[in-house]
Formats: sequence, structure tokens, C-alpha cells
Amino acid sequence: MRTSQIGIDLIKHFEGFSSVPYQCLGGKPTIGYGHVIRNGERLKSVTESEAEALLRKDLYSAEQAVLDLVEIDLHQHQFDALVSLVFNIGRGAFLTSTVRRYLNQGKIIKALDAWRWWNKVNGELVEGLVRRRELETRLFFDPVGYLLFMLSYRGVK
Repeated sequence: MRTSQIGIDLIKHFEGFSSVPYQCLGGKPTIGYGHVIRNGERLKSVTESEAEALLRKDLYSAEQAVLDLVEIDLHQHQFDALVSLVFNIGRGAFLTSTVRRYLNQGKIIKALDAWRWWNKVNGELVEGLVRRRELETRLFFDPVGYLLFMLSYRGVK
């Protein structure tokens, strides 16, 4: 399974685009749509299409994490929502997360609650992460509601 365009658009929406390197909230050098610049990469600027190509490559590890670590069957919209979460928090954090544990136990409502806990950086509440978690969980649990919301309110960040 691969991330659909809906999932990619969700991630792009919250990562935002930067043609030049910047320091993300986690303190890492980042460019494009949330691409963490690795040692040896010499990225001084990227176009939006180059940034999307980097994002699609970066998504592979988040997709693999979801495929490897989630034991329940997923629909495309659920997979997309989980990939967005894992792309943001990382495989290691997802591996030990209550979200994953509850999903694998079939406790979907508890997983929803735990999902929303991932809204802080260094212990500080981040409004952008509150909104991201809300839309990810909406996509996971109510894909029609998610699509209607995004169509009616494109300005959410």
C-alpha cells in the first residue's frame, strides 16, 4: 500500500513548503515539505516539484512502519492518516505509542484519544499539531467528513 494523493496533500498542508532550509520545531534542518536534511545532503533550495519528489521518497519509511507495525486491516484513508502521523512523529515513537498498541488490540476509540496526545514538542502544546491530529483522526475515522471539511475550509494550518 502507498500513500494516496489525499494523504500526501494532508502532509503537505501541515508541513508547509519552504524552498530554503529552515529549523523545524524539533530543531532539525529541514527543507521542502518536511524533508530533514541529512548529513552529506547539500540542499540550498528546492522547487515545489522537487520538494514533492523528496516527500514521496521520505514517505516510504513511514509507509513501511505502518505496514510493519499495524496488525489490523486498514482502508486507504486509515493508512494515509497513520502515515501522516508516523511521518511526523517517527517510526520509533510510533512503535512504542499507545496509538499503535490500542489499534492492534482493536480498541479504536481509545486509539483515537491517544492519537490526540501527540500535540506537543518538548512538552509544549503546539496549535498546529492539535489541528493536524484532529484532521488525521478525522481522516482515519470519518473520511467523508474529512473531505467535506477540507473542501469547505481550505485555510486550516
